[in-house]
Amino acid sequence: MAKADLTFIENCKNILENGIWDKGQDVRTVWEDGTKAHTIKQFAMVNRYDLSVEFPALTLRRLPFKSCINEILWIWQKKSNNVNELDTRIWDAWADEEGSIGLAYGYQLGIKHKYKEGEFDQVDRVLYDLKHNPASRRIITSLYNHQDLHAMSLYPCAYSMTFNVSGKKLNAILNQRSQDFLAANNWNVSQYAILVHMLAQVSGLEAGEFVHVIADAHVYDRHVEIVKELITREPRQAPKLVINPDIKNFYDFTVEDFVLENYTPHPFKSKIPVAL
Repeated sequence: MAKADLTFIENCKNILENGIWDKGQDVRTVWEDGTKAHTIKQFAMVNRYDLSVEFPALTLRRLPFKSCINEILWIWQKKSNNVNELDTRIWDAWADEEGSIGLAYGYQLGIKHKYKEGEFDQVDRVLYDLKHNPASRRIITSLYNHQDLHAMSLYPCAYSMTFNVSGKKLNAILNQRSQDFLAANNWNVSQYAILVHMLAQVSGLEAGEFVHVIADAHVYDRHVEIVKELITREPRQAPKLVINPDIKNFYDFTVEDFVLENYTPHPFKSKIPVAL
């Protein structure tokens, strides 16, 4: 039985049973038809996943595994802010005519900064420290650059990663300001779990604990009935993540280097509307 399923079910019940509605507020988000998109939310949700025990893909419904990897490589490996370099179309609504989402996500990771050891962008600094300074308590990335927010089509949701090496285990904390729980929770959990596995492999470490902190964990009004049905399902066995062991350079990973073995999720035919 997948622990990620149990965590998801518990979180959804908590939101629906104890959450706070924003229906009395003038919210920013709207549905495609122009109707205001309201949410019920929980503040400061914290979940822990032991990546050495299982890969946290939901079995309650299928995880779009390849698309998750494609997006994390687009942000962290390509350091791109252009949807034309992304295989999926999930970012199209926020892109301009040239495909740019502004000075957001991968753009921020690619900005070079000067350090006493040399000049690095944020990803290369993490890679350097994991190999040369694993005892450091300063291995952090941040996409939330206030001076560039005006030029971002969407303020970063998953905006900060903190990495910590304990023995031979690479642990990490993802900070997220806001999350559409039905559409994005397991998407974000799985892709950042994959990122931890990638960084661990190329740094001679093992993936340890992944902690996910969400400031505003919410379920949209048009998602409530879908969530209620989803959490009545019986969790199945967690799949096994297999990564090509020959990859030693972070920039050599491709989508094809990752496989989920024994993944048998429940069928899911509901169309999930996305609020913008």
